[in-house]
Order: sequence, then structure tokens, then C-alpha cells
Amino acid sequence: MRPTDTSARTLAVLRADVLLAAKDTPANPSAATRLAEHYFDLAMALGDPRYVGYADTVLKPFGQAPSAGLLGVRGQLQQYRHHFQAALDDFDAALKIDPQFASAHAWRGAIFLVQAKYPEAQNECAALRNLGRATLYGGCQGLALAYGGQMGAALTLLKNTLNATQVKSNRLWLLTRLAEVAAWRGQTQQAEKYYREALALNLDDGYLLAAWADFLLDQQRPAEVVTWLSKWVASDGLLLRLAIAESQLSLPTAAAHVQALADRFAAAKLRGDTTHLAEEARFQLQLRGNAAVATRLAASNYAVQREPRDARVLLEAALAAGDSAAAQPARDWLKSSRFEAATWRQLGQATAELPPR
Repeated sequence: MRPTDTSARTLAVLRADVLLAAKDTPANPSAATRLAEHYFDLAMALGDPRYVGYADTVLKPFGQAPSAGLLGVRGQLQQYRHHFQAALDDFDAALKIDPQFASAHAWRGAIFLVQAKYPEAQNECAALRNLGRATLYGGCQGLALAYGGQMGAALTLLKNTLNATQVKSNRLWLLTRLAEVAAWRGQTQQAEKYYREALALNLDDGYLLAAWADFLLDQQRPAEVVTWLSKWVASDGLLLRLAIAESQLSLPTAAAHVQALADRFAAAKLRGDTTHLAEEARFQLQLRGNAAVATRLAASNYAVQREPRDARVLLEAALAAGDSAAAQPARDWLKSSRFEAATWRQLGQATAELPPR
């Protein structure tokens, strides 16, 4: 923790609450749920999966306790590991207990977006609107529109939602998504403006830093990636982007970071952890130069997770490997979704033109 970070003090208070509850009200999961949720927030902010393990341990004693809050946090932990059906089941169970539990609809919408099930995602967005959760609705529907080939409408909705909220965490998420959509449309100056506004909020967020680093790499600005990510080596995803930037700059730190990534991916295989297949595919393609292995990994990832960035990894790997057939699922998604980003369209066309193997 940084010296100015209040998380250590917050954790101490939450842990003390759990110990007290275990003694006084052992069947009540409220204190454990609050601590587990804080651990999950730290995992998302810092990109450190150890906090997910801590959250699991806190919730384990309660088994199938009938608490909407506990089921909601457990669903978040399940989706973190890409156990999407189990997560959907937990969120559905939480909504049966508490039909007003908006975050369960928001997370269900997020999972359906990851799976490229856009009608199902929009049903969850509509549920958020019906519950009067305007910010959650705007973020959910805005992203569904962007993924589904309506980026202009997505930008308008996301901007309107941003203007209507002053909550810093909501603004960070909305600004990040606005930046991504602007970048997909080729509006690089506007995208950078949104990214810098999000970064200026000074909130730790691993997703924001990963998206920002990818934007900088696309703009051939690896030195800035090194500046932003040099202290974020605990996160596999951020270490990957740092190593790519260092390799492009031929920095002496690159070799150690590439080896650290290789060790982490090997350890994940031993654990049966498949949550970082897209990152491992990029690692094999961009840092090991092994396009065939990268294509296999990217295809396995795309069978589970189908966001635009997952499609791009598959298309780039398949193009490098000269494997048109492997890219077919991503091309099918481009056709059905009408996703508008020029880079994706160009990659799709290039893989379609590859000679048969």
C-alpha cells in the first residue's frame, strides 16, 4: 500500500468486524460480505488476484447462506475466474432474494457483453432502467450499443451519463469506456482526452491502465507505457504491456520481465487457471514470436470470452500464423455485430484473404 492509501486502515477495520461477528453473530454474513467485497475491489483496482483468494476464504464458512449481498460478491468472484455460468446463477439467486439488487443486473449485463450475447445484455440494461438506476443503465446500454455496431449512439449515451454523475468511480469507468469507443472510431485526440481525464481522478484501476497502455502502444508511444506501468509489475496484464513496451525500446529490464511472465503463465497452467489466455496469447505472439501457439491460446480464450479485445488478439495471431480458419469465429462476430472499428475490420479482411492451409 502507498503511504497515503487508506486501504490498510479500512482492511483492519473490516477484519476486526469479521472477528467480532464470528464471536457474536456467527450465522450473519454481513461483515464477511463487506470484507470480501473490499478484497474484490482491491483485486480489480490493483490487478492482483491474491485478493480474490482472500475474499474466497472470508466467504467460505457461509456456504449457501441466503444473503443477496453474499451471493452478489460470490458471483463477482466467479466471473473474475471466467466461471460465467456459475456467476450468472449466483446473481440470479441474489435477485430472487432481493429483486431490487441492481448490481446483480449490472454484472449479468457485463457477463452477457463479454459473451457477445447482446440481446440478453440489453435485457439487463432495461432492468436497471426500470429500477431507476440511470448511471448503471447508461453504462450498460452504452457499451451494448458500442459492441453492437452503434458507436455514435453509444458515445452520446455515455457522455450524457457522465454529465449526470459526480461519483468519481462512476466517472472513471464512463471516461474509460468513452476513450475506448473514441479510439475504435479513430478519434485519437478525443480518446486521449478522455483517458487523461480518467487518469486525473487518481483512482487505482487496472482496467484503465491496461486500456491506456494499449492505446499508447497503438500510437507507437512505448516510452510512455514504461513511465506509467513501471511500478505495476504485480499485475500480469500490466506487466505484459510493460514488457512489450520495454522490448520495443530494447531496455535492459525487458528480459527479466519477459521471464517473469513466462514463469507466471507456467504457474497458472499448474493451477488450472485459464483466466489470462488472451494475455498469454499476446505474450507468445509479441514477445516470443510464436504465432502458432498464440493462435491456439487466443482461440481457446475466444471460445469463452468474446469482447472486442479478445477478437483482436485472435485476428492478429491468426494473421501472423497464416491461419484463416482459426480467425473465422472473430470474423463471424464482426459480421453479426457490425462492430465498426477500422482496425478490426482490416484484420478480418486480411485473415479472410489468407490462402487455405
